[in-house]
Amino acid sequence: MITKQMNMNDILDMDDRIAEILTSYGLDCQNCSGAQSETLEEAAKGHGVVLEDLIKALNAVINE
Repeated sequence: MITKQMNMNDILDMDDRIAEILTSYGLDCQNCSGAQSETLEEAAKGHGVVLEDLIKALNAVINE
């Protein structure tokens, strides 16, 4: 389960489809050096993304 406290790199490593979901929300984390230290919450806040919606979308992918 993906949570807001998780590191972006850890999330990206969970499933190959994660990068596509993040990109659809305007987060290009796979190409960002900030992904090494940012949490999902920090990334979402920094890009004006509704955190709860993003978490639901990411968890839907990994729970398939």
